[in-house]
Amino acid sequence: MMDKKKITPRKLSGFMELPPEKQIIFDEMKDKIRKVFDRNCFMPLDTPVLEYAEILLAKNNGEIDKEIYHFKKGDTEIAMRYDFTVPLARFVAMNSETLTYPFKRYQIGKNYRGEKAQRGRFREFYQCDADIIGNEKLPIVADAESINTFYQCYDALKLNVVIHISNRNILFGFIEELGYQENASEVLTILDKLDKIKVENAIFELNKLGIKNESAQQLINLTNKKGSFDEVLGEIKNFSTADTYIKGINEITELSSYLQAYKIPKDKYVLDIGVIRGHNYYTGTIFESFLLEHPEFGALGGGGRYDNLAQYYTDKNLPGVGMSIGFTKLFDLLDYNGLLQDTPRYPADVIIIPMGDTINNCLNLSTYLREQNIKAEVNYDDRSFKAKLKDANRKEVPYVIIVGENEVATGKYTLKNMRNSEQFSLTKEECINKIKAE
Repeated sequence: MMDKKKITPRKLSGFMELPPEKQIIFDEMKDKIRKVFDRNCFMPLDTPVLEYAEILLAKNNGEIDKEIYHFKKGDTEIAMRYDFTVPLARFVAMNSETLTYPFKRYQIGKNYRGEKAQRGRFREFYQCDADIIGNEKLPIVADAESINTFYQCYDALKLNVVIHISNRNILFGFIEELGYQENASEVLTILDKLDKIKVENAIFELNKLGIKNESAQQLINLTNKKGSFDEVLGEIKNFSTADTYIKGINEITELSSYLQAYKIPKDKYVLDIGVIRGHNYYTGTIFESFLLEHPEFGALGGGGRYDNLAQYYTDKNLPGVGMSIGFTKLFDLLDYNGLLQDTPRYPADVIIIPMGDTINNCLNLSTYLREQNIKAEVNYDDRSFKAKLKDANRKEVPYVIIVGENEVATGKYTLKNMRNSEQFSLTKEECINKIKAE
């Protein structure tokens, strides 16, 4: 009988798969973000990966976006979530009468988009989101809390990030002042590309929308305003008398006072009118994060305010503000550029090596150590003692406990410090104290 042809092991592109030592770092970083969310009193939520297609496609008027994974099971049209915002909207609409407001939730998990895979862009990726939802109203101070939480996440990761903040009403209002509100969406799309295209190209594209050169240049000049809040506000507060513009200026001024009250270092955020963000549901404050030493990485996360989160599912007005960190993208860029803060390590605090017929004693000792919150592993491989020591050394485990028949008889174990080769004869309780003192 002929052997079946072996299948070549391979992985779909756009799906991250880390070796265990990198996965440890990934999980530890993710846990630091979760602790920030917990500390700021956000509650966890885990929505399903699969939703009814009509739920996820509601804001696209039922049209299937090419990036959405979509299939049919029986008679049911199903789609995979591509972000956490739409599932959050569905959840809040379903539970709006039982939630307490402001409703603060976080979600850390995987999302899926069928886009072209490349460095920093994945088809399966972790996001870390935190949102604050109000009932009919939500004060601007919630925007500041969202930005403060955003800042704390990067601070916990020890990343030198600067947050670029703006308010969409400022550019919207100026577009209204110039009389081009009917083309506002197209104008913002062009202005959002200013860092990628030349000014003359931007003016050319704005001209095609019927915007005169002088107005086009004014829009570009406003979009390029960036610096401290006091500096930029001093320059632009009188640019327009349009109600929407004044609303944006007032909101960003109020926001500034709250950011100072939160004591976010002033060198960690700037007012940048060029922050536009592509999502049309943002209606006020918007923000993005950039690694100071590596602006070429692009935005590592962002967020903003939306007037009515659940408008496609309920008539109830539920304004919100939220932040999101593209965690898989962030980790991939840090890893690829050698910028990970932590060093890969084996997860054990101590490896127990049996000598002679002591395997059961070693297993018993490992159970005792684990009950004392010490990560203990028994090396029960059938190899020489010397090979097992080399293995522990290669794994960079700080301690080894040697258990022979004499140790079992006396109740004193040989604890070896793998960093300096010191050895001690200790009881199991003394071993614990020594290991924990590390």
